[in-house]
Amino acid sequence: MTSKERAHFRALANKIDSTMQIGKHGVTPETVAALDEMMEARELVKLTVLPNCEVSSAAAADMLSGRTRSEVIQVIGKKIVLYRKKIKEK
Repeated sequence: MTSKERAHFRALANKIDSTMQIGKHGVTPETVAALDEMMEARELVKLTVLPNCEVSSAAAADMLSGRTRSEVIQVIGKKIVLYRKKIKEK
């Protein structure tokens, strides 16, 4: 992904609310499954890492992007923005 594309997605992410929260148990298989399903419906997803989470925001972003085959757009504080191109249906 180019820096211009990443900047475009960061700008789009500013306008959306967090759609998911990562809680005290961190990145669980259930969390990954829910996020994967959410990314089927929308390409850009913003998440919030709660203060009681076991892992840091950056570590959670790396784990989630790897397990959902998405790209980390940005991690700022407790906010994570992920992008995965939607697969076009025939």
